[in-house]
Amino acid sequence: MAGPHPAVAQVRGAVEAALDDVPEGALVLVACSGGADSLALAAGAAFVASRRGRRRWRVGAVVVDHGLQPGSDAVAARAAAACRGLGLDPVEVVRVDVAGAGGPEAAARDARYAALDDAATRLGAAAVLVGHTRDDEAEGLLLGLARGSGARSLAGMAPVRGLLRRPLLTVPRAATVAACAAQGLDPWHDPTNAPAEDDPTAPQRSRVRTRVLPVLERELGPGVAAALARTAALLREDADALDALAAELLRRALVPAAAGAAVPAAAGAPVPTAPGSAVPADGAVLLDVAALETAPAALLGRVLRSAAVLAGAPPGAVTREHVRALAGLVVDWHGQGPLHLPGRVGASRTCGRLALRVEPPST
Repeated sequence: MAGPHPAVAQVRGAVEAALDDVPEGALVLVACSGGADSLALAAGAAFVASRRGRRRWRVGAVVVDHGLQPGSDAVAARAAAACRGLGLDPVEVVRVDVAGAGGPEAAARDARYAALDDAATRLGAAAVLVGHTRDDEAEGLLLGLARGSGARSLAGMAPVRGLLRRPLLTVPRAATVAACAAQGLDPWHDPTNAPAEDDPTAPQRSRVRTRVLPVLERELGPGVAAALARTAALLREDADALDALAAELLRRALVPAAAGAAVPAAAGAPVPTAPGSAVPADGAVLLDVAALETAPAALLGRVLRSAAVLAGAPPGAVTREHVRALAGLVVDWHGQGPLHLPGRVGASRTCGRLALRVEPPST
């Protein structure tokens, strides 16, 4: 008997590997928009969950309706019907309100992940699968390069982050399209993914997908997307190692509010300021300059950014220039005055200590 189509087998193999540590009988949710990537993922999860004549996991789906396009409710209903047709249960459609800073793409992403997290909590899911592919990694790397981003932003998406899992990061988008065709699935084609050549309002990622990557493939030869995704994976390993080293340096440099005070688990991570944390009662984050002044720039920058966030600065607002100015208080100290950072955080150096705290509103 002939086996499945190669693209179908590739998707199924990626899903099975991603769920290897999920307990049998647990609920796995698939985030499904109805597009080729998520629909192929849903079909792969449905097959893998019930192979060898036994049901290894329960598989459901969450369809997020962002409400950004006319008829989005009908698209969401179609995706939900496709998931039910594959045997997924439960299947939920969640309408979200897309609003917030960072532009519509960022706001939609934040709203989507919040909806997935809420659904996973309500339904008791052990994992949530999303359909990002190797091409998404390549597009993200190019966008990060265009912004002048550092290694963490260029490192792409983590295969596993909490309950969220991305099984298809090594699978090309062409394979998900082929897998849908081989299984008789009719995916939805998002019109924003194929904008008109002269459309200046097209999302940046769509322009990279339809205009930039094809040029690179034509001029540099086939395999550019795979090479870019491989670069992102290598950068992710480097960024993870640097973040771990920076977290340890931050632990050593923090002057705790009390003996045994808790400190951040990882540089750059959001840090609670509960009782017993490294933040004193007056809200200041104190760093021992002597512990930092010989640190390599790659580690020092990470530590100082984390300290600013710990003191109350919004993570997305702390720029490279802010971090460089903070580093000047450590490695180029000549009595310069206090710095003013986003979130009304002030930074100053006194008696070998770098203090960061939220300043009172000006009157």
